[in-house]
Amino acid sequence: MLSVVGLNHHTAPVSVREMVAFAPQQIEVALKNWMEQHDEFEAVLLSTCNRTEFYVAGEIAALPDAGTLFEFLCREKQLIPEQADEIFRHGFSLEGKEASLHLFTVATSLDSMVLGESQVLAQVKAAYQTADEIGSTGPITHFLFQSALKIAKLVASQTKLYQHRVSIPSIAVVDFALRIFERLEDKRTLLFGVGEVGEETLQYLKEHGAKSITIANRSRDKAEELAAKWSGTAVDWEARFEALKTADLLISTTGATEPVLTYADFKRIEPFRKGKPLFVLDLAVPRDIEPSIGDLPDVYLYSIDDLQAACEKNRRLRDQEVPKAKKILEQENERFYNDLRARKTGEIIKQLREGWNSRKEEELRRLFNKLPDLNEQEQAEIRYSFDRLVGKLLHPPMQSLRDEPPESGSLLNALKRLFGL
Repeated sequence: MLSVVGLNHHTAPVSVREMVAFAPQQIEVALKNWMEQHDEFEAVLLSTCNRTEFYVAGEIAALPDAGTLFEFLCREKQLIPEQADEIFRHGFSLEGKEASLHLFTVATSLDSMVLGESQVLAQVKAAYQTADEIGSTGPITHFLFQSALKIAKLVASQTKLYQHRVSIPSIAVVDFALRIFERLEDKRTLLFGVGEVGEETLQYLKEHGAKSITIANRSRDKAEELAAKWSGTAVDWEARFEALKTADLLISTTGATEPVLTYADFKRIEPFRKGKPLFVLDLAVPRDIEPSIGDLPDVYLYSIDDLQAACEKNRRLRDQEVPKAKKILEQENERFYNDLRARKTGEIIKQLREGWNSRKEEELRRLFNKLPDLNEQEQAEIRYSFDRLVGKLLHPPMQSLRDEPPESGSLLNALKRLFGL
């Protein structure tokens, strides 16, 4: 009924994961190819930097085995046999309740490299939407992924898993910068370097209202490229001290081996600042900013070590929420499977009951036509007996259907064939 195969950061190194990493357009092509080959089975393909997972579901019991699913992924990526062997060796496969619980664990970020990250839920949602637009989803995957999105919201509302920031940039902005500046809309931000961490910090600054951004980098072209992306302004590297005269926030992420802002440099700039507070994030290793600058009265200097300590503290707070989140997932997974069982058997039970009731009514009409002298009370007593008989005959197969594990489907399929449902 439901299975998943894939690789993630727990099972495979990045050198193997990247072999089956699918870009958005490649996912669309793969799902279309799947539908051409296996249109009786639903499918959703989730692919991120940390995982590629292929979810397959169907109303019949015999889903394609894990080997078939892995072979499909390998063909879509045109892997050679040696590469395919690596995929098989590092891959995982889950079925039934384990498969649904895995998705719920992924959607709530309990399976992520960074516990509590919010990005993974958006990735799960995007994978589901893509499959839905392609047309490879169906009743089971609709219910599965909609349940995953609902459960993620439930964990967010009933735990503090997402309340403690654990990335350096998010802590730098929210836990440090906003303690010094109540608002960022009217503050000037200066960035030294164009590294990934610096750009992520800019993203958080933008989300919290920062508007004026100036970027200085040894490569002017790269500075202009990043400035265009974030609606900022690029300046020459040599002009960085001039820009610092009016800056409120300084973020430095260069790869320099020596400080790019020394104490002597800042003392020359200080008179022009006229006591204006300066918040400094030195996110570089080795450090870009000479530590003694932080001793000055109007400078608030934080290094990567300061932020890392806050990260570790928040990680410990998040870890405390994990047992509570896992308990919610286990309860919701059980509820999901009970609901899935009811959805799966409900229509068959309805058809079975309607069919038997229809035949009961036919027999009652025939009997009452042969016995026209029966009064209303006698007819009612006969009808009551027929109803009890049908109920007793229906009870065993209905109870067996309700008790059968959803992933089995053998009894359900047998009843379909036996009664032509």
